[in-house]
Amino acid sequence: MAEIDARLREDVHLLGELLGNTIRAQQGEAFLDKIERIRKGAKAARKGSRQGEQQLNEALDGLTADELLPVARAFNQFLNLANIAEQYHRIRRRGPQEPELFENRVLPELLQRLGAAGHSPEQLARQVARLDIELVLTAHPTEVARRTLIQKYDAMAAQLAAQDHGDLSEGERARVRTALERLIAEAWFTDEIRRSRPTPVDEAKWGFAVIEHSLWQALPEFLRQTDRALFAATGLHLPLSAAPVRFASWMGGDRDGNPNVTAAVSREVLLLARWMAADLYLRDVDHLAAELSMHQASDELRVRVGVHPEPYRALLKQLRERLRATRAWAQAALQGEVAPGPEVLQDNQQLLEPLELCYHSLHACGMGVIADGALLDCLRRAACFGLFLVRLDVRQDSARHRAALAEITDYLGLGDYAAWDEDARLAFLQRELDNRRPLLPPHFRPSADTAEVLATCRVVAAAPAASLGSYVISMAGAPSDVLAVQLLLKEAGLQRPIRVVPLFETLADLDNAAPAIERLLGLPGYRSRLHGPQEVMIGYSDSAKDAGTTAAAWAQYRAQEALVETCRRHQVELLLFHGRGGTVGRGGGPAHAAILSQPPGSVAGRFRTTEQGEMIRFKFGLPDIAVQNLNLYLAAVLEATLLPPPQPEPAWRAAMDRLAGEGVAGYRAVVREHPQFVEYFRQATPEQELGRLPLGSRPAKRRAGGVESLRAIPWIFAWTQTRLMLPAWLGWERALRNAVERGEMALLQEMREHWPFFATRIDMLEMVLAKADATIAERYDMRLVEERLLPLGAHLRDLLSQACTTVLGLTGQSELLASSPETREAISVRNTYLDPLHLLQTELLARSRRAENAAEGPLEQALLVSVAGIAAGLRNTG
Repeated sequence: MAEIDARLREDVHLLGELLGNTIRAQQGEAFLDKIERIRKGAKAARKGSRQGEQQLNEALDGLTADELLPVARAFNQFLNLANIAEQYHRIRRRGPQEPELFENRVLPELLQRLGAAGHSPEQLARQVARLDIELVLTAHPTEVARRTLIQKYDAMAAQLAAQDHGDLSEGERARVRTALERLIAEAWFTDEIRRSRPTPVDEAKWGFAVIEHSLWQALPEFLRQTDRALFAATGLHLPLSAAPVRFASWMGGDRDGNPNVTAAVSREVLLLARWMAADLYLRDVDHLAAELSMHQASDELRVRVGVHPEPYRALLKQLRERLRATRAWAQAALQGEVAPGPEVLQDNQQLLEPLELCYHSLHACGMGVIADGALLDCLRRAACFGLFLVRLDVRQDSARHRAALAEITDYLGLGDYAAWDEDARLAFLQRELDNRRPLLPPHFRPSADTAEVLATCRVVAAAPAASLGSYVISMAGAPSDVLAVQLLLKEAGLQRPIRVVPLFETLADLDNAAPAIERLLGLPGYRSRLHGPQEVMIGYSDSAKDAGTTAAAWAQYRAQEALVETCRRHQVELLLFHGRGGTVGRGGGPAHAAILSQPPGSVAGRFRTTEQGEMIRFKFGLPDIAVQNLNLYLAAVLEATLLPPPQPEPAWRAAMDRLAGEGVAGYRAVVREHPQFVEYFRQATPEQELGRLPLGSRPAKRRAGGVESLRAIPWIFAWTQTRLMLPAWLGWERALRNAVERGEMALLQEMREHWPFFATRIDMLEMVLAKADATIAERYDMRLVEERLLPLGAHLRDLLSQACTTVLGLTGQSELLASSPETREAISVRNTYLDPLHLLQTELLARSRRAENAAEGPLEQALLVSVAGIAAGLRNTG
């Protein structure tokens, strides 16, 4: 078994020792001994020791009611500390003999390969500058960890960095240790669980905080590294205006099934983004004004500021006053409608122009080394974040638009829009879109739901174009869904184009995506309203919940292929928006491999994807980690554009058709057709209790009902807690087993070796199977499930075993992740701390269901802490 790196092990040991000191100081030596006895018992039990298992069970059984919460907190905190150490290990100082991380060398090596493949330096430089990658930050499932704790964890990482020097004095080392001990104590004495759900505005502020504390620093450093790699490979620099990666957000704009996101909320979030952007640029400009004290300047700059001994400061002070006016206006507008004055910055060029004037002047006067410092960083930020920080997407369910139009047509005496067929709807929508008169009379008094839809459209119409991203229509299925939004926006007074984006989510909708877009592009007048690319969103979460990941993955692939061909035929540029989750069961997984596994032609210099919940912190929470992940995105999109993967062979496509068909049958046979499944799911997992965890502002359900009414997030989260991981693999075991029985093992291995799409799916399947644990899942059954339902649990664990066996046969390994020993060892080490939490959780769930846990009592708190701890240990919620 691979050893964890010695430096990582030292950091984990140090953090664990300091946590132990904190626990000892509060709870006493005897309690700390119990924690250690539990840990050692779990470690021995994992190695197959009966004595260790007995020790673990006896230690847990011997806990008093007062000890359950602190024990849960102790293991939860250790797993969070292990995350910090692991995350810092990715960015720690490396010695001269240590190999460079893949993330840091991926772009230089790719540019060399592209040059060798015949791409000219000019072509490479032009393509990198033109890349259009947009990462859309989303709140759900939002963070299990509270924001105040995240800030303490980030401070701990900074202290690990401070001690990462071989020449520190004893006094310096002591100061770092003291600072770490203080931070760990602060975390220990802070509640892990929020007392109330965050509001959508809270979620947006959390997203802004990630930008302020990490991405604001990471973005210019990422572009510096990109520029160095590009210059080394081509002799050409990245243009000042280049922004290959930008950011958008759903926080405060995603109203799909979330009644808490209103038009007023979206307006407030847009203004908060304006305020935050102005405030961040003010800090930059204050710093620049202090730095740029030189008197030599170009004629252009001197003409602008007149006779002045410090021309750069003079110009920057003008910009500073405008930024202050912008911030003050945004603050005032949050309190009520206030028109922006002439000093308020409205266009990004007003921010860029004075900065560029300073930059070019410094270069012209031989001070390029100064220009290429903090000033260049500020220019890079202005090109990426602009005046609006992030572009806000709006998302709403197609049914809400349909209901609003039905109410309107009924009021106008035209009939029931909802009852019309597609042809009748399109005829009406096209006629009204072409009509210059308003659709609604001033005295129309809509119902509350319709009024909210119209109010949202008015917020979109009033907001500056650069502050908004796309209007996404969830559960879209027909061209009329797109035209309906265009008509409602026209009625709200929108005078400019906005991308209206159908989101195809279910298996049937994915299959119908290309025909729907084909008809849409063929409609008279539609193309004249389409400015820029036709954007289409591919839903990963709901399609996987609907059909399982086998069939969903293939449906997503085929939908993209068909959409590429449809748009090529209509000579319309296509932008695919990938609605990926953080977990395999929601289409998640390593972004670099996922992008390279997309169909050829589907990533043509453009890529848009969601970054969800806790994955935002893991990928972008620390500046150096963020730089690594931005490197991966840029390199993957560039490679997929210029070196796309091969077209799948006909035999591979036929095999994938069979796998998908058998996968969906296997998945639905359990999830939809087994009469006891919903009852078993509710008993075996903490699904019901998760509703009490104040995770995000969205309700866990779209509506009353069974599994079909659940959102994809709690659906995945519940199975993750029990370690069965069912949604991520169910269906694959039948599909792969049947393929092997048909004698197709050689074909599957060929597909894995030569087809990135299939290889990536199998790699993600292997990863999730390595995290699954049938023994832990069985513990939940034995403690929580009625005897009559136990055979179903045993059947599911048998299917899990079949999935593991088949994947091992396909990969030719003796154990899962044998080719990734460090990852395997990391999972193994975490199990020592996860096992006690799982066992505690089963006991607390049993007590909760017997109504022994007071709603605000310590046992209920311990249950929620166990949920948070398991999520931290597995590094995912939903």
